[in-house]
Amino acid sequence: MKKKIFHSLAALLLAGLTFTACSDFLEAENKSTGGQTADDIFGSDASTFLTAAYNSLKSIVYNPSLYQQGTDLYINTRGHDPGVYNQYSLTAEDGTVKNFYANLFKTINYANGVVAYAGEGSTLSQEARFLRNYAYYVMTQQFGSVPYVTSYINDANRSYPRTSLEEIYSSMIEDLTDLYNNSSLPAQSHNGRASKQAVAALLAKVYLSAGWDLDAPYSNIEQGTYTVNSTSRFASAAEWAEKAINGINLTMSYADKWSPYNEGNEEEIFSVQYERNGYPGDATSGGHSMQNNYGGYYGACTTSGMKNVGSDNAQSEKSMYLYDPEDLRYDATYMRIMYNGTITGSTADWGTQGYYAYYNMPKADLAKQGIGHQFFPYWVTEAEAEAEFAANKELYKQKNYLTTATAAILTLPNVVTYAFDADGNWTKEVKSVATYNIQVNNGACVKKFDDPSSAQVTDNNDYRDIVIMHVSDMYLIAAEAYLMAGQTAQALSKLNAVRNRAGLPSLNSFGAYEHNYFTTEGFQVRDIDVILDERARELYAEGHRWMDLRRTKQLVRYNVQFNPYVTNAKSMMDVTGSAYKLLRPIPSNEIEMNTAINKEDQNPGY
Repeated sequence: MKKKIFHSLAALLLAGLTFTACSDFLEAENKSTGGQTADDIFGSDASTFLTAAYNSLKSIVYNPSLYQQGTDLYINTRGHDPGVYNQYSLTAEDGTVKNFYANLFKTINYANGVVAYAGEGSTLSQEARFLRNYAYYVMTQQFGSVPYVTSYINDANRSYPRTSLEEIYSSMIEDLTDLYNNSSLPAQSHNGRASKQAVAALLAKVYLSAGWDLDAPYSNIEQGTYTVNSTSRFASAAEWAEKAINGINLTMSYADKWSPYNEGNEEEIFSVQYERNGYPGDATSGGHSMQNNYGGYYGACTTSGMKNVGSDNAQSEKSMYLYDPEDLRYDATYMRIMYNGTITGSTADWGTQGYYAYYNMPKADLAKQGIGHQFFPYWVTEAEAEAEFAANKELYKQKNYLTTATAAILTLPNVVTYAFDADGNWTKEVKSVATYNIQVNNGACVKKFDDPSSAQVTDNNDYRDIVIMHVSDMYLIAAEAYLMAGQTAQALSKLNAVRNRAGLPSLNSFGAYEHNYFTTEGFQVRDIDVILDERARELYAEGHRWMDLRRTKQLVRYNVQFNPYVTNAKSMMDVTGSAYKLLRPIPSNEIEMNTAINKEDQNPGY
C-alpha cells in the first residue's frame, strides 16, 4: 500500500479542493474553495484527514532556503544574488518563512483533525500524533517557542499564546513515549507510514534538541561555547537513538543506500512518498525538484541533454575540501562525469543519453559514450587528469555531440579548467574560484536525489521519495548525544561506524581528527566539530545543516568562518546590533492575526 495515500489525496486536490498556503492556522475558512471549511471538504472522515496530513509534509520537508542556506556548506553561484537567507537579512514579512510557518501548522491541524474524529486511541490517531510531533519538532528548531495546539481548529478563535520551549519539549516527549510504549504502530515501515522506529528516531532528535536548548546555555555566542548543566536529556537522546538503530549495522554501501533503484531499503526510517506511475494529474509537474538543486548550471536541458540545475546551493569552498580521497561518499554524492548527448535534430535522446545516460545507457555503451563534463576533486593532480585525457582521447572529441567537452579540477585557491577541441586536444586555464563560479558548467552537482525516469522539464519531475530519517543519521545523533553526555568512547564508536562504512579509518580519539578544508588562524576544531563534519559528509544536501548548526550553537561561529556572505558576527545581528538571528522570525501576519501574541513576542533580531 506504499503509494495509496499520495494518489488518493492527489485525486482529491486535482478535483479543485486545494487549501491556501498562508495563515491556515488562524483562518478556519478556506478562501480558495469558495468559503468552504476543512469540515465541508473532509466531513468527519478521519482517514481522509490523515491522507491530507501525510500529503502536507511535502510542503515542509524540502525547503533549501531555510534548511541549507546561511551555513558553511552552500553558496549561490554564477552571479546569483547571495539571498536573504545566506546574508541573514530576511524579515518577518518574508514570504518563504510565512508559507513555511503556515504549512507546518496546516500539518498540525490536519493531524489534530484525525485525533478529533478518529478518537485518541485509534491507529489513525496514533499516526496523526506522530505527524503532529514531527511538525512541532521542525517548528521548535526553526522558530523556537510557538503556540502549542493539540485540539482541532475549526472555528474563528484567534487567540493562541506562545508556549515555552520547555513545555513543548516535555509534551512532545510524553506523547511520543506513549506512542512507542502503548500504540499499535508497526515496529518498522519503509513505505512512508509512521512506525515505532520512526517514533524512537524522532524522540532521539527531540531529546537531543531539548538538551542543547534547555541544559547547555551559551557561554559565548560568537565563539560557539556553552556550559552543560545537565546530561540527562542527552543520555535519553542516546538511548532512543539506539532504539531507532535497532541493531542495524551499516553494511549496505553508501552508493546502494542512495541508489534510485533501492528506495525503501532497511536503513530508511521515515520518508515522504512520491510515485509517478498512476499519478492522476500532469505527471510532468507532480513531483518535487530536489534533483534540480545543489550544483552549477550546465545549459538548458532541451539543448544540452544535461540535468537542469540552477546554481543555487552549490558547493562552498569548505565542502569542496570536506572529503578525504578514500571517502566513498564523494562519488556516491556527486556526479563527477556527465556524458554527452548525440544531436538528433536539436535535442539529445533524453533519458538514455546526456546526463541520465549514467543510469539508463547499457554499461558497455556507456564506456564508449562521449564525455560532456568531467569534474575532478581537489586531490587529483593535473598530471593525473591529463593522463586520463590522453588515454581516453576519443571520448573528448566533439563528433556530433550537443555539448563541447570540458573538465575541471576543483581545487583551491584556483580551479584548473580544460576545454577540448574537435580532435580531443585540450587547452588549460587556471581561474580563481570566484571567476569559475560565475561561468556555466561550474562544479559537480549532487546525484543523491536523481530520478532516472525524469521527463525533460526544468523541475517538479523528481519522484524519488524524500527520506527525512534514516539509520546512519541515528548513528550520528547517538554520537552527538553520547558526546554531550560525557560518554566519549560510545560517541567515537558510533562515529567510527559511519566512517568505516565510508572507507575511512577509525579515530582513536576526537583529537586525532584532521581536516582538509581551510580555516583562519585561531579556529580550533573541537569535538563537536568532528561530529558536525561527519554529518556534513553523511547527510550532504538532505536538509539538516541549518538546524544542526543552530542546535549545536555553532551557527554564528560557522557563518563567520565559512560563509562568504557573513563578514563578521554583527552580520548575524539586527540593524541595531542588539540581538543575534538564531531563529527565524515569527511571520508578521501571524502576530497581527493572533490576539494572544504581539510584537514583543517576536524572535530576537527582528
